Amino acid sequence: MNKNISLCLHGHFYQPPRENAWTGEIETQPSASPFHDWNERILQESYKPNSEAVITDEHDKVTRRVNNYEYFNFDFGPALLQWIQKKHSKTYEKIVEADRRSMEIHSGHGNAIAMIYNHIIMPLANTRDKITQIKWAVEDFRIHFHREPEGMWLPETACNQETIDILAAEKIKYIILDPSQADKIRKIHKGKWKDVSNGSIATGKSPYRCYAKNSKTDFVDIFFYDGPLSKNIAFDDHIYDSHRLMNRLNHSGIHFKDQLLSVAVDGETFGHHKHYTERTMSYLFSELLPDSEYSLVNFGEYLEKHPPEHEVMIKAGKDNEGTSWSCPHGVGRWKENCGCSQSDEFPSQKWRQPLRDSLDWLRDELASIYENSVSDLFKDPWAARNDYIRIILDPAKDRIEEFFFFNSKRFLDGNETNTCLNLLEMQRFSMLMFTSCGWFFSDISGIETLQIIQYAARAIEIAKVVSGIDLEPEFLHRLSAAKSNVKKFKDGKDLYLKKIKRV
Repeated sequence: MNKNISLCLHGHFYQPPRENAWTGEIETQPSASPFHDWNERILQESYKPNSEAVITDEHDKVTRRVNNYEYFNFDFGPALLQWIQKKHSKTYEKIVEADRRSMEIHSGHGNAIAMIYNHIIMPLANTRDKITQIKWAVEDFRIHFHREPEGMWLPETACNQETIDILAAEKIKYIILDPSQADKIRKIHKGKWKDVSNGSIATGKSPYRCYAKNSKTDFVDIFFYDGPLSKNIAFDDHIYDSHRLMNRLNHSGIHFKDQLLSVAVDGETFGHHKHYTERTMSYLFSELLPDSEYSLVNFGEYLEKHPPEHEVMIKAGKDNEGTSWSCPHGVGRWKENCGCSQSDEFPSQKWRQPLRDSLDWLRDELASIYENSVSDLFKDPWAARNDYIRIILDPAKDRIEEFFFFNSKRFLDGNETNTCLNLLEMQRFSMLMFTSCGWFFSDISGIETLQIIQYAARAIEIAKVVSGIDLEPEFLHRLSAAKSNVKKFKDGKDLYLKKIKRV
């Protein structure tokens, strides 16, 4: 069979963080019953089954098992993958081994790519946090997969020009975006720009080169996935039958040699959102695709063999805040009452803006406390924060000593060392409180939003212990403007005092 078309299916495997900010453990979540929590439930429905997806005969007897991660291009949220490593080591080993095996198949390019560390909406982060998030994501990836990441998944594919600039500076080779996020294209460095802002960019000709601002040498390459096909897989019933899915691929409109048919969906689609569909994928991967015109690739391999011929400008979005795949209003879903998630039960998301504003204020106050407290201790406070990921991933005594050897201005005594570590933890929580899930759903009383407010409370507590500065009263005053749709919860302040504050 002549393999004319390259096919890449990307799975974004991610769950909102669930660990208690004080204990580091996941508490019982009744909504995940009969499992202890949602991580456990989705592991059993998706993450584990995809590592050993079954193929059966006509008598429903298992004939073989397939590790789908050997076929997916994929990313895992760092917190989720750390949890899998700790709680389900066999599944973790299969994920890591799949990446290693994929490198053997795909000319040294692994299926795994990195993901922004704690799923923040990058365009809404300040420059300093953008840099730390990428550096932490890269180091986390190195620890798990023992190599450098080629690509980086951006949460909700949210992107703007500054995000591109920083990704390019950090030497990330490629990202994956929705076709609706492209604005204009042209031949690299020449010709007139063509308007593709209506979503008409030719995804089969991916990748496209996106240059950093005012640069002709720094860039990130962008794969724009097939939007209709990705939505069919994510939201329709095509993946309940392998042959039907193959037929849908054949009707994608991609027919020419060397073109790329690419898909990007939530990895939890396979087994959790759509039960047992990991089996659909395993049969497609191992039985149908080998006899088809499709050559299964990962993005890194395709990029090496098909370097970009065109460059792209992405949409600036409102106030240059960029765009995303999951909000037609740019990135409004994570900062204002844009209309997303509105329903009869939850008619208003006006709480989003005061929540964002309150956390922005708190972030800046915490940054000031951090800088003032460590300026005489660290050579560069923000370089030290970037380097702190090494301790997060490995808090062994020798790793901590190494960290302070390279980052401190002088030898620090025990009290000074503890002060630095506490302040670095405060900074970790300062970023965790911007995890995107806190704004994604319908009300400020949701468990995802309570989780990020809990991170804020923990950061406030550390700040008070270390500096004596109590940020809680002003934070609560600001949070009181975030009104809940649920009558028994008046506003963000009320939720904080009833659900989060530790006596």
